[in-house]
Amino acid sequence: MTIRQLEVFLAVGQAKSFSRAAERIHLSQPTLSEHIRELEAELGVRLFARHPKSVSLTEAGRIFADYATRVVATLAAGRQALAELDGLQRGSLVVGASTTPGTYVLPALIARFRDAYPGITVALRIANSRIVEERVRDGEVDVAVIGGHILGPGERCVAAGIVDELQLIAGAKHPIGATISRAKLAREPLLIREDGSATRQVTERALREAGITVRPSMELDHTETIKRAVMAGLGIAFVSRYAIEDELRGKRLRVVAVGRLKIRRHFHVIHDERRPLSASARVFVGFLEKTRS
Repeated sequence: MTIRQLEVFLAVGQAKSFSRAAERIHLSQPTLSEHIRELEAELGVRLFARHPKSVSLTEAGRIFADYATRVVATLAAGRQALAELDGLQRGSLVVGASTTPGTYVLPALIARFRDAYPGITVALRIANSRIVEERVRDGEVDVAVIGGHILGPGERCVAAGIVDELQLIAGAKHPIGATISRAKLAREPLLIREDGSATRQVTERALREAGITVRPSMELDHTETIKRAVMAGLGIAFVSRYAIEDELRGKRLRVVAVGRLKIRRHFHVIHDERRPLSASARVFVGFLEKTRS
């Protein structure tokens, strides 16, 4: 059994396809298939169930995947530790982020982090919270920053230092006043993020707990799109205060108070406990923990 066989096995399990896995890890499909055959022969079990257009892990494959993940992650951590013997002069870090922190908060923070640790290469991968959580579980990112999160198996929230507030916004010419009652809010067309968005989950939970039933009028898959729609007069929306700083200064949007309702959340920093944090990831988490807003 070789480390490469374990890497190939995990790649196929994540891609659910021999051909897609071969493309991702830059192997020919015959070579990849041979690695899997040799691994199954070594273990004496079938790791994958073959289907016409895909493959899936067998029960044995699902059990073995957890151990293979630990082995590969431990080796990667060892390589990273050796590379960082010179005191974080070198290193690499892949950060996952949901839309709001990834677009409006992390770029400036990463710039400050890079100033402090210029030898660490940072990649930022942005998607909605549900996809980012999947990337954490699949080991595609080292750490992830998301807004509002329910921990899954093997995941741990390692920092939650950045405070956000979701504010109700309206277009500059919208007839709505500076404040709105809860009863009137329930009658206004509300623009919402797509399913899987933490912003949507946090907003819906806060409104439900406040006893407010809203009327969603349109679902949009990015905060920037929602802001444009609000400015066009299509409705009102709850968005992060970080997302509207420029529009408020330019008076293209305005904030509307909803009685005494305040929707606050932390941006959580999560990782998969099966994969030990590298030194680069640890120092990045420490950097975020010192950030308060």
